[in-house]
Amino acid sequence: MIALLERIIDEIPDWETRILKLETASSLGAIVWVAWEIGLSVARILVENELSRRAKLPTEWPHCPHCGSRLNSKGFQKRSIVTLVGTVNWSRRVGRCPLKCQNSQRVPLDDLLLIKPDQKTSDEVMRLGCLLAIFVPLGITSKLLKQLTGIKVCSQTIGNWIASKGKLTMEQTQTEIAAFEQGDNPIPESLSSDVEKMALALAADGVMVPFRPEEKTPSGTTQWREVKVGVIARLGAYFTRSGKTATRLHQRRLVAVLGNINDLGPRLMLEAIRSGLHRASKVVWLSDGGVGFWNLYDQHLAPLNVIGVLDFYHAAGHLWSAAAAYKDGRTREAKNWFKQWRHHLRHGDSKEVILELEKVLPEGCLTPSQRQIIRRVHNYLKTHENHITYKSFEADAIPRGSGMVESACKWLIQQRFKGVGMRWSFDGFNHLLHLRLAWVNGRFDDLFSDANFFSNSGPSPNS
Repeated sequence: MIALLERIIDEIPDWETRILKLETASSLGAIVWVAWEIGLSVARILVENELSRRAKLPTEWPHCPHCGSRLNSKGFQKRSIVTLVGTVNWSRRVGRCPLKCQNSQRVPLDDLLLIKPDQKTSDEVMRLGCLLAIFVPLGITSKLLKQLTGIKVCSQTIGNWIASKGKLTMEQTQTEIAAFEQGDNPIPESLSSDVEKMALALAADGVMVPFRPEEKTPSGTTQWREVKVGVIARLGAYFTRSGKTATRLHQRRLVAVLGNINDLGPRLMLEAIRSGLHRASKVVWLSDGGVGFWNLYDQHLAPLNVIGVLDFYHAAGHLWSAAAAYKDGRTREAKNWFKQWRHHLRHGDSKEVILELEKVLPEGCLTPSQRQIIRRVHNYLKTHENHITYKSFEADAIPRGSGMVESACKWLIQQRFKGVGMRWSFDGFNHLLHLRLAWVNGRFDDLFSDANFFSNSGPSPNS
């Protein structure tokens, strides 16, 4: 230990100058920054010392993958890699096949350290870069990384990290979906007893994202594509400052896909089963009136006795269409009629609203176009008759709106993918989207080599 301390003092540049600078610093911030610089230098020497120690340990040589001969040591070769404590340099043994087979070189210590042959940056730096890129554009990520760590990494390199880890996440997702479609259900996540008792809610919606018309070129007219988003969460209750009961989401999990409703279905069900779909005491489906989303409900969720809820504000919007047609536009009479029956829809018997529309339809004062609008609203509410019983929903502490998924669309998609001037390539969008999903679902750290260290080094994004 004394030898190590002596080495630290000898190898840190301007050691005495730095200590003097620390002693004469006038503010807390200045003291911290000087100590931080010294700490990084000490950390780098400690890492190099530990790597040198491990390199001198006896080496268990593997066999050549081509001819089966045991590899021979060819001595020590230098290696360097960029880490959070600076560029670390060390030497380690390299072995080759005695018969000189091609591509037979192996470095056992690198394998033990989980370092790839062409890797220039350590996992903790890549993790931090990918984590920053989840929230801000790559150019800003590069500047933040330099500000936080002193490590200069260009935007293109960060983009390569995103592509590598994003592709890995997509492959894992596809593997899980393939297994699920073959009847292999995922293992449910462990939940606390309090969360286990809460109702499980599922919701879905779509949001448009701007894309480039052609890959690798910014020219051409922007193409807008819909991203399907799904939310799975436990519904907890809490009291506001005014004493009212409100809903708070627990164990929130998200799915999203640039595709159609058939692509969303297995992803949503996979995550729902992982969140305890089959053992929840109550399961609720929340959505607006999108036909595709309700087809998904009818196909996957209705057979499981999941309670379907049509977003109240969406249903009220249709009711206003009927009011405007019946009472000739935005007149006071139309507003009063709408206010009366909207209140009834929210607090009374929804069947009476449907009956009211049936009474209105035969009236002779209606034009064919007005009658067509009212009939469309009537048929729409009739189709969702079992999904608009909002008074009973409230009594059972079931939300009446799909705000949980609308909010998710805003911060998952819009905040990151719809900035000023942004247009995405198909691969660029998918890679970053899957990293954002991995983070919010608590699986981001599993993408890096030392997953156990990263997962225990800080709080979960959902805690």
